[in-house]
Amino acid sequence: MVKTISLKKKLNQILLENKLLSEKDLKKALEIQKEKGGQLSKILVKYKMVSQKDLMVCLGEQLGIPPINLARYKIDPRIIKLVPERVARHYLVIPVSKIKNIVSVAMVDPLNIFALDDVKALTNAEVQTMLTTNDDILAAIEKYYGTGTPEMADIVKKAQKSTELETVEEVDITDVGELTKAGKEAPVIKLLNVIIDEALKNRASDIHLEPFVDRVRIRYRIDGVLHEFFNLPKKLQNVLLTRLKIMANLDITQRRIPQDGRFKVRTEEKEIDFRVSVLPTAFGSKVVLRALDKANLSIGLDRLGFLPGPLAAFKEAIAQPYGMILLTGPTGCGKSTTLYSILNQLNTPDKNLITIEDPVEYQVERITQIQANAEIGLTFASGLRSVLRQSPDIIMVGEIRDGETADIAIKAALTGELVFSTLHTNDAASAIIRLIDMGVEPFLIASSIVLIAAQRLCRRVCPNCKEPVNIPGEVLTKLGVQAAKGSKFYHGKGCAKCNQTGYRGRMGTLEVLVIDDKIREMIIQGTSSDQIKEYARSKGMKTLRENGLEKFIRGETSLEEILRMTAEG
Repeated sequence: MVKTISLKKKLNQILLENKLLSEKDLKKALEIQKEKGGQLSKILVKYKMVSQKDLMVCLGEQLGIPPINLARYKIDPRIIKLVPERVARHYLVIPVSKIKNIVSVAMVDPLNIFALDDVKALTNAEVQTMLTTNDDILAAIEKYYGTGTPEMADIVKKAQKSTELETVEEVDITDVGELTKAGKEAPVIKLLNVIIDEALKNRASDIHLEPFVDRVRIRYRIDGVLHEFFNLPKKLQNVLLTRLKIMANLDITQRRIPQDGRFKVRTEEKEIDFRVSVLPTAFGSKVVLRALDKANLSIGLDRLGFLPGPLAAFKEAIAQPYGMILLTGPTGCGKSTTLYSILNQLNTPDKNLITIEDPVEYQVERITQIQANAEIGLTFASGLRSVLRQSPDIIMVGEIRDGETADIAIKAALTGELVFSTLHTNDAASAIIRLIDMGVEPFLIASSIVLIAAQRLCRRVCPNCKEPVNIPGEVLTKLGVQAAKGSKFYHGKGCAKCNQTGYRGRMGTLEVLVIDDKIREMIIQGTSSDQIKEYARSKGMKTLRENGLEKFIRGETSLEEILRMTAEG
């Protein structure tokens, strides 16, 4: 406390000695501070007792702290991440650079020891201060933490001015006509266009618009990982939501239940579908846009990044005239892209291809696609029964969720159809136990399934900033990595092209379990998934971890990425 008072006295003394502040104004400022709180420097500037520039120059000269013009300085995004947005806004501080163990920060009040202590703790480095004005640092915080670019900031300002609508609580009634009008105004349309355009430029698969008590956060999922890009004023929440609902043909008056829709965007190069999911939350509706690029379906299995061994087994299985092929893995692991790539390859004029999905992700020509809708009784099971009466050659069931669907799909595979579907299991062998748990007879599973593949997506090391990295020998030995002598391992150090992540793009990794006679016998006998897995490994099957490590040895990805995406065994 004593130290804080002495620092305040020092600030007052400097201003008085340089005749930048009168005793009368100082007394008034201290009274305001006592009554309302806040930093003295802010009060002096707010009530025009001292100009921002005079305050900065004076403090800089007297304290030996250099000034900085943030408007002329470009800060590395990696440096910005050293200090969270809430700390930057609270203390009006922004990190500018870091050299070895010294981080340089620009501040309005470099005498705020609480700010310095917090920054030191966050960065685990010594703090060197530089002076800036209140307006400059607020502009920098908006640029690097907020709306992101000058273009975006300008659009946000125009969008805010374009409507007088205020944010309302979810229980209130909003003037639907005014909302519709606001949702069709040019600034709001341009704002959403910029958000979508930035997502496409950054290769984002998803756009998250997330409402909070005082802002709307915009995050992009790039190569499977979410990154925060913008924070928009809370005032724009309703008009943005309305605009999206208009585009997706959703009910703008309904805000208490989830809604789903879709719309298309045309760029100079291609057409992209966006699947829209609206979910009511405590602070308004959260919206997630999933970008579905049909161009991904035409690249074929060979370009999905699978290793030659698993890929060959996969190709042999899909060449069978009938039977079931299952793809397993968590949400977002690329199962749909792989299945659609297969269907696209098998989509010839002499074949009748039918899918039943929830939702229909990609709309593909010459394939009959059915949208499951449990509310009207069109479930996977009931839809599949109808599909079988349509004389199909190839059937794709989006997901097997219950025993009835599994039973019908398996019986279809036994009676001449080639059936593709997905399950949520951690590895390939566990899919067998999952089907048995659903009530499917083991002999039906053994007779129908041709292949089960577990899939994951791992990020590729960015080719632009790829550099060798040393991995300790004991780490490689522990992981069972057997690399040739002199092998080099790589990681990405981060650059502008990969958004400082060190990764650019993703590739598939497969664990392929081919169902042979021995495994059929083990299924009928009720053998555990671990025993089936061990037998398959003895016959050459590589686990997800082993496939991933091979990609690491090849220099395609990093060790950290493989350990992040796969489990042991």
